[in-house]
Amino acid sequence: MKAIIIKHEVYEGPDYILQILKNKDIKYKIINIYNNDELPEINSFDLLIIMGGPMGVYDEDKYKWLIKEKLFIKNAIRNGKKIFGICLGAQLIAECLGAKVYKNKYKEIGWFPIRLTRYAKYKLPFSKLPHEFVTFHWHNDTFSLPKGAVRIAQSDACENQGFVLGKNIIGLQFHPEITEKSLKLFLKYGSKELIKSNFIQDKKEIMKNKKFIKENNNILYEILDKFLQ
Repeated sequence: MKAIIIKHEVYEGPDYILQILKNKDIKYKIINIYNNDELPEINSFDLLIIMGGPMGVYDEDKYKWLIKEKLFIKNAIRNGKKIFGICLGAQLIAECLGAKVYKNKYKEIGWFPIRLTRYAKYKLPFSKLPHEFVTFHWHNDTFSLPKGAVRIAQSDACENQGFVLGKNIIGLQFHPEITEKSLKLFLKYGSKELIKSNFIQDKKEIMKNKKFIKENNNILYEILDKFLQ
């Protein structure tokens, strides 16, 4: 199996996902689309991983490469590729499947709990996950569910924290891939957004809760391990 990983920003990378791919002997190539890296031929990969970013799916005027990325994602969907997206990645998948992406009622930044839906509790690759766990969030937008997709999780601030469509597509709004190194990068580059509110923690509180990183990485491993079987 070969994976393609699309990055939208220098500080938002695949992080712990790379360790999982290495453990499973999956070859991968990272596409820095913000640098206009060339997207590969559709038959050259089996798994498409789409990472987060500070832009919105609707920012095509500012980020012209979003246009070609959306066409690429749609082609991957048509060709039955395994597709896994996080944050902006999940929003892009949702839009390419015909769903709406829009501003969430609340900006959600920091460590907050999410709850699995009844569906997720009984379906692989989510069935062995805890019903509720604290995870990392950094988003302004949300998405409606694509036709045929099923919600897998929700939080107090955001109704759709993830979805699954068939056996080949998963989108997560939250960040289980986070590592201590990438957490510090989020805080470095996104510090202006840390205006304390009900669903925005300050830097001190975010770093205090880095204790949840290991559990989140284990949760991501469980999801991808079952998803890629």
